[in-house]
Amino acid sequence: MFRRIIGKPKQETNALATLDKLNETLEMLEKKEKVLLKKATAEVERAKEFTRAKNKRAAIQCLKRKRLYEQQVEQLGNFQLRIHDQMILLEGAKATTETVDALRTGAAAMKAMQKATNIDDVDKTMDEINEQTENMKMIQEALSTPIGAAADFDEDELEAELEELEGADKAEQKKTNLLLCRLKWLFDELQSPNKECCRD
Repeated sequence: MFRRIIGKPKQETNALATLDKLNETLEMLEKKEKVLLKKATAEVERAKEFTRAKNKRAAIQCLKRKRLYEQQVEQLGNFQLRIHDQMILLEGAKATTETVDALRTGAAAMKAMQKATNIDDVDKTMDEINEQTENMKMIQEALSTPIGAAADFDEDELEAELEELEGADKAEQKKTNLLLCRLKWLFDELQSPNKECCRD
């Protein structure tokens, strides 16, 4: 009898389905971020190769592409943050909706038992729900504002980065040559102990 008085429960909203979709989007963005990071690393390696080949122009182009990939990674990070915010808002909205539904169900049962209607309370509840809905729309509109990515590069910064790569490569080559020289000296010593070692 009590079920007949309060009526059938309302169907659940699609909040859970939306949360699942947001999770899928978040995973997709994370995968794209990993791919872009891998591409940026590959461009650095290519820049090193072009530097060894004395192809400065090609090395600069690699660094520019690396900067573009890094900007996209930063943008994807912002997107992920916004999705997290959206999920938190949606979960809060879902809890609010369930609370309002529970209060509405209790109010309906009380109305049926008391056979009395207070229209002022109904109007107040509807006003609060409408206000919350408008606030939520405003928040969602603010969060959905697109982010633009600038592609302006400072040539001096690129030159400095390229010089760092060249310096690191030269240091590695010098270290390798020194090691080879010492190994040759050791071999010569084993063959002829009186032979002088090579100098650095």
